[in-house]
Order: sequence, then structure tokens, then C-alpha cells
Amino acid sequence: MDTVGTSLDASLLEGLRELLGDRLSVNETERVNHGMDESSFPPAAPDAVAFLGSTAEASELVRLCAEHDTPVIPFGAGTSLEGHVLATRGGVAVVMTGMDRILEVNVEDLDATVQAGVTRKQLNDGLRDHGLFFPVDPGADASIGGMASTRASGTTAVRYGTMRDNVLALTVVLADGRIIRTGTRARKSSAGYDLTRLFVGSEGTLGLITEVTVRLQGVPPAISSAICRFPTIDQAVDTVISTIQFGIPIARVELLDEPALEAVNAFSGLDCALEPTLFLEFHGSDAGVVEQAQEVQELARNSGGTDFEWATRTEERNRLWQARHDAYWAALASRPGCRSITTDVCVPISRLGECIGETKADIAEGTLNAPLVGHVGDGNFHLTILVEPGNEEELREASELNGRLIRRALSMGGTCTGEHGVGYGKMGYLVEEHGEAIDTMRTIKVALDPNGIMNPGKVIDVGEAARDPAATGSSR
Repeated sequence: MDTVGTSLDASLLEGLRELLGDRLSVNETERVNHGMDESSFPPAAPDAVAFLGSTAEASELVRLCAEHDTPVIPFGAGTSLEGHVLATRGGVAVVMTGMDRILEVNVEDLDATVQAGVTRKQLNDGLRDHGLFFPVDPGADASIGGMASTRASGTTAVRYGTMRDNVLALTVVLADGRIIRTGTRARKSSAGYDLTRLFVGSEGTLGLITEVTVRLQGVPPAISSAICRFPTIDQAVDTVISTIQFGIPIARVELLDEPALEAVNAFSGLDCALEPTLFLEFHGSDAGVVEQAQEVQELARNSGGTDFEWATRTEERNRLWQARHDAYWAALASRPGCRSITTDVCVPISRLGECIGETKADIAEGTLNAPLVGHVGDGNFHLTILVEPGNEEELREASELNGRLIRRALSMGGTCTGEHGVGYGKMGYLVEEHGEAIDTMRTIKVALDPNGIMNPGKVIDVGEAARDPAATGSSR
């Protein structure tokens, strides 16, 4: 038996091979590839990689790992940004990509049940003929299970909500191998604890999500997109705040600053003027879309914005939003060979302009390029802080900038992460945000995973004192 590069117990390996055959790998390349994500943290390879095909296999795998006190690390599309899939304590990376079946679509009830490895684009491709779509759009073609695990959101959250709002029920394998269903397809329930929302956002630390039942939406009869430029970021943010406070049901409203636009122009072939710019989209009836657009355009004019530049054809809209989704890759391409410390915060929308303004001033005082983009309709924005790998001075500066950003958001009643999740990178800041509530989270973790095998070293460190946020939050 080939066990090169793994320290797993021989009897566990034998059991896993009997369960999965050649879908269990201890190949070094395979292990390294499944011990990294899009974060700036160095890879931490698991001892083995398991490719699952069903909930039953997941249950047996977790049971075997529990018997041998071996960590289980779920791996979806690998697009996470805070070290969620790093095997910092070894163990088995559980790859969900083979669990890629759309199990059920209920057109009349506007819901679907999918295996955890189904990706966002795959699901929407499967829904197209039904005139339906799944609205949560984080940009990356992430897996639905991974999106549930990190409580993902994205460009459409201002209209359709986050994964928290769009998941009806889950199938979860617990740390001892038992399988539970956390809810039903009913749109509301008062029956018992809300286990669905406990596991949504738990990042694989409480159990392994294998199936997800999600809400769907009807494809709107009319969609229009536009961009609008502003002399200053404050004026752009004022327009967003007014739009939300007036209750205009805008579908997307994204902010890009000048460095972000410069990178996007070069990467995606756009020719946007280098001014703070809102990317907007409106969904509804023909008349409703026109009315929404007119209202927002008037608010923009009142704040000093230009007239809308429309993307009316489907191809134009897709090109515009693909460019927005590619802003991360565009930023990386603007400094070849660099890595990114990609961070996000979320604040109450009334504090958004203040938070962004102070953050931009903070960036200007340093030496690093840090393009800013944001799902500003719900107070969420991101920095892509570009650093040279191995340059300790740049890494230190980036880490300190990230820490100041997070503490600024916390001081304004915000959160250390609006959608990326905690993973490994923001564990210390979670302590700072939640204080004594961390002990309650730790109690839940111990109750559901007493041996600490489910994605250990992420979100909550069981049995360890609360870490210094400066140490934990800056260890990139």
C-alpha cells in the first residue's frame, strides 16, 4: 500500500481505501493542491485527499476519522480567502466536487435541493429552462456547499439577501458520522432550534454539509445595467445611502475606486474614466425597471454624479459584470507576481462613507496599492492589498492596514467580515467582535464536535485562551 507522504494511521487508510478505492489519494501534488485556497497563507497540506460521491460515503468517512481522532477538512471550489481549507493540523481533505447532482427542482415552490459540490453557475444553467435562477452571486463560481459554509453573499445581496436568507434546509454529517436534516422546504417554521442557520456560516467546524435546499427566484422580465461616475467617493456613497433609505429595490450596486477601475480597464478591456464609479443593475417589469433607474439617476445627479452610461444588451451587461467579478484577478495582474491580502468588512450603511473615507486616507499614508471594491448597498466593502511574496516589510504594512480597517469597522458597530468568513485569518478579530459570546460559541463547538476533528483551527480554537487579535489577525 502506497502511504508515502502521509502520517495517517494504517488502519484508517485501509478503511478509507476500502470505502473509496482510487478516490482516496496520498499523492503529494494532490495533497498540496488541496491544502491551499485564494488566501495569502502558505499551503498546509492534508495527509490524504478523499473524493466523495454521496452523503452515505461522507457519513462513513467521518465515522472512520472520528474513530482515529483524525481531522476532516471540507474542500469545495477552493475559492475561500481566509485559509478555510488549510489542513493546519493534518487530516483528510474531503473534496465535494464529485457531489455535483441537482437532486430536485420544485418549480411551483421556487426551491431546489442540490448536492454540496454543485456550483453556482451549474445550478443556474440547470434552472434556465424553468425560468428560474439562484440569486446569490459571490463572483467566483463557488460550490453551493462552500457558499453555505461561509455564509457567502455578493453583488445581489442588497436585493435578494445572503446565503443565510436563501438556504431553507441542509443535510449535515455530524462529527460522529450521524446524518441530520436541519429543516424542511416550508418557508417558515417555529419548530425547535434553528439548526439551519447554526450550520450556515459554521465553515465546516460543526459538521459536513452534503446537501443544500435553496430558495429560487423567477428570472425578471426586464434587466438593465448602468455605470455612473462621481467626483468623490463620498458623493457615490451618498447616492447609495439615499437609494437604500428611499427603499428603491435596486438589484446590484457596486463601488469601484480609481485604482480598482484602472486595474479592471487593463484586465477586461473597459474604458471607464478613473473616477469613483457605481456599477448598477435593476430588475423588475419593464415599467418598474425604468422607474427605479429614473429615481436612482435623480439621486445621483443630486450628489454630483454623471448621467448613467447604459449597458442595454445582454452581451454588454454580461461584459460589465464579468469585469466587476474579475476585479480581484485584475488587481493581481496589475502587479505581476504579487499576492493579495484580500479582506472585507461590513458596517451600518449610515457609517459607510465615513469608514471608506478613513480607509482611503489610511491607504494614502502607506506605500501599498490596495484597490477598493464594495457591495456598498449593504455596507460591505473589500480591499485587495497587493504585496510581494517574501517581502516582510510589505507583509507587515499590509497586516497592520488590515487590522486598522477591521478595528475601524468594529468601532462603527460593524463586523470583521461581511462575507469572506473567519477561517484561520480572522479568528482573533472574532474574539474582539463578540467578546464573552465566544464562550457560548465554544460550548456549541464542543457539544457537536467533542474531539475537535471538524476543520480544526478555524473560527473557534477549542480549549485555548482567546488569542491576541493583533497576532492572529496579522499572521499572513
